[in-house]
Amino acid sequence: MNSKPELAIIGGSGLYQMNGLTHIETVELETPFGKPSAPVVLGDLSGKRVAFLARHGLGHTISPSEVNYRANIYALKMLGADRVISVSACGSLREDYAPGHIVIPDQIFDFTRGRARSFFEGGLVAHVGSADPVCAELSEQLYQAVVEAGGTVHRGGTFITIEGPRFSTRAESSVFRSWGMSIIGMTASPEVFLAREAEMCYAIMAHVTDYDVWHTSESPVTVEMVVRTLLANTALAQRSLEILARQLPAEKHCACDHALADAIITAPDRIHPSAREKLSLLISKYLPK
Repeated sequence: MNSKPELAIIGGSGLYQMNGLTHIETVELETPFGKPSAPVVLGDLSGKRVAFLARHGLGHTISPSEVNYRANIYALKMLGADRVISVSACGSLREDYAPGHIVIPDQIFDFTRGRARSFFEGGLVAHVGSADPVCAELSEQLYQAVVEAGGTVHRGGTFITIEGPRFSTRAESSVFRSWGMSIIGMTASPEVFLAREAEMCYAIMAHVTDYDVWHTSESPVTVEMVVRTLLANTALAQRSLEILARQLPAEKHCACDHALADAIITAPDRIHPSAREKLSLLISKYLPK
C-alpha cells in the first residue's frame, strides 16, 4: 500500500470516478466496530494521496439510520487519514440557500435517535468537546476551493440532522426554521462527532437539493429532485476536491488532533484490557504503558 491518505472523502460513488485520479487501489477493512459501508478506494489526486468511502454502500443500499458510522470513521483512521470531507445532500431552511448552492456549515444540531454516537463504551468514558464541531481551518480551505471551482457557496450555518429515511413533515420543517436551523440532512450526526473523537479534522460540503417542504411556492422534496441536483453538482464537487487536494497544506494549525487530550475521564487502572485494546488506535498516546 502506498503512503497514508492526506485527505479522506465520504460521499457518493461519483466522487472517486474522477479523470484525474491515478494509482487506484481498493482496500477491504475490518474494524473493532465491524465493516465500513464499502471498500475504501485510494488514489492520487492533484499530487496527494486521497481515500474515498461510499457512505451508503456501493449502489446506495444502506439507509441513513443503518450506516455504520463508527466503522466508517475508524476505517479511515486505520489508514492514517487525519482530514475528512463529508459530501452530502441537504435541504435548505433558508430562502437565500437555494437549490444548486453549496453550504459549508459551522454548526451541527443532532436531532437523531438510536444511533451509536461514540466510540467510548464498555467501561471507558470520554467527554469530547463539541462546542465547535467542525474544523474551522479545513472548512475555510474547503470554502476557498469551492469558490475557485466556480460554485455558489455559503460559509456558515447550522446543519440539523434528522433520523430519516423519510423526509420532514411541513410542521417539522417549520419548527426547524423557527429554531434558526439553516440546512437539514440525515448523515452529519454522529459522523462529525466520531471524527472529533478520532482526532480528525472534519468539514462538510453540503449540496442544497431542495427547500425541504416549508417553501409553499416550491414543490416538496422528492428523491428525483435530490438525485437530479446531486448529478448536476458532481462535476463541481470533483473540481472543488481536486483544488482542495492541490492546495492542502502539510501543516495544520487547529486543535483537532488533540481533542482527546483532556477528554478521557476513566482512571487508567480501571480501564478493562479489552476496552483498551479495542480503542488503542485512539487512546494509546494518552495512557501509561
